[in-house]
Amino acid sequence: MQKKNYLLLSAASLMLLTSCSKLGALSADNFTVTPNPLETQAGTVPATINGHFPEKYMKKKAVVTVIPELRYSNGEVVQGNTATFQGENVAGNDQTIPYKVGGNYTMKTNFAYAGDNKAEMYLTFEARLGSKQVKVPEVKVADGIIATSELYRRAITTANAALSPDAYQRITKKKQEANIKFLIQQANLRKSELKNNSVQEFVKMLKKINDDREGLNLDNVEVSAYASPDGGYSLNDKLAGQRQKVSEQYVNQELKKIKMNAPVDAKYTAQDWEGFQELVQASDIQDKDIILRVLSMYKDPQEREQQIRNISQAFRELADGILPQLRRSRLTINYETIGRSDEQIIDQLKTDATKLSIEEVLYGAALKDDANEAEDIYKLATRIYPNDARAYNNIATIEYAKGNYAAAKEYIQKAQSVSANLPEAAANLGMLALMDGDIQKAEQYIASATGANGLAEVLGNLNLAKGNYAQAEQDFGETYSNSAALAQILNKNYALADTTLKYVKNPDATTDYLKAILFARMGNNADAAEALRNAISKDSSLAKYAANDLELVKVKK
Repeated sequence: MQKKNYLLLSAASLMLLTSCSKLGALSADNFTVTPNPLETQAGTVPATINGHFPEKYMKKKAVVTVIPELRYSNGEVVQGNTATFQGENVAGNDQTIPYKVGGNYTMKTNFAYAGDNKAEMYLTFEARLGSKQVKVPEVKVADGIIATSELYRRAITTANAALSPDAYQRITKKKQEANIKFLIQQANLRKSELKNNSVQEFVKMLKKINDDREGLNLDNVEVSAYASPDGGYSLNDKLAGQRQKVSEQYVNQELKKIKMNAPVDAKYTAQDWEGFQELVQASDIQDKDIILRVLSMYKDPQEREQQIRNISQAFRELADGILPQLRRSRLTINYETIGRSDEQIIDQLKTDATKLSIEEVLYGAALKDDANEAEDIYKLATRIYPNDARAYNNIATIEYAKGNYAAAKEYIQKAQSVSANLPEAAANLGMLALMDGDIQKAEQYIASATGANGLAEVLGNLNLAKGNYAQAEQDFGETYSNSAALAQILNKNYALADTTLKYVKNPDATTDYLKAILFARMGNNADAAEALRNAISKDSSLAKYAANDLELVKVKK
């Protein structure tokens, strides 16, 4: 009987000793991984792990390091960020887990994506009790990767590269001005003033417009007369009115000479305070800031008049240099220049393109719906105007659209050799870098593309690749492209994505594949299956991709 009791006591002691020397296993129930399945973002696989150490698990002298591992189907193992936890009697700086009640924790980790959606996520552990290493079995916590964000590299192949714009305007608003000065308190037109260069050019322009030999069209002629603000208001009002009258008569006489019927709009300003302040501000008068500040204090015309008189006496520069310039009439011709029509530009391109400006040639290329015809015109532009970088860049955009990325890069480099600061060229190098999956290099290029035409769409593709889906959606705006639709799907804006995919200009296999994903997410598996069949019929390589796509597990292939 004593021997039996001794054996029972020994067994109990051994069990106690064993339980104190081990930590034991943790189960998948102790961990929640978000998201699950995992999802790619910007070429990586991020995950948040919420863990729970049960009560009486973390021994007081225990230290446990949690090591996340992503195990790909080819045997490759990628380790993520680790986190270490300690018992109550450990002198360290890691999170302490109480022995009696246990504890919760949250850790973030990130893995490099290796293009395999069948990966599994495990948690492995390095543990010790005091100085002794102990084994804690690994735990599988997530299964598979959704890699929809990686489709940006397919979507970007049909994105619009940045086209350098032309500056051609068929109708351009222009004006030509002339100034006639008057002596103080006088309103008669002096012959010397009518012979000044600005008045003579004014008359010549009227004749040129009337002859209509250069595609000119007159809107109207304006006459604006002024008096300087250093006299009484009544006197200035009468004086400015007289100056308007004689100036208007002069314009009408010139129009009559050339038998031109044109509207003349005349007006006068009795006291030209605005002109006075502008001239003072632009002058070299030493105390001009004081003058302007004093004048700004007085709103009443009489008070301003007195102050201008006082200032004129104190500052001869005003009386000699500023006020005489305000005793004037300004004659203005408002007219339009009318350039070649679309038909005329196309005809001139066929006959002799050298007679066209670079803006007209670039505009002519933009008129072509056929990409090959447009490219021929851009190549013509590089021969006629070899020092303009825009044509080289625009050839690159056409080669990009054709899928000839090496040729596109060569033309971009030619553009940069002509003009290193062409923003569209930098933007397009960024697009090519995104296609290669080099987000960092793309960002460097695009940072140099400030002001580029089409930059918003380029930024949309960059932010899509970086995982900034909300910003990408905002950048794309009303762009209807595969990239825009992908950003909206990843941002869970499914209604807008549906609209975008309907209006993609040249839908391709990627368009249909995105429809399949969208319909699957919305629970419409029948339409998803049809879209997937359409995608595979256009690109058979998508069959293998779809077989491993967790987005489509419920869709009949």
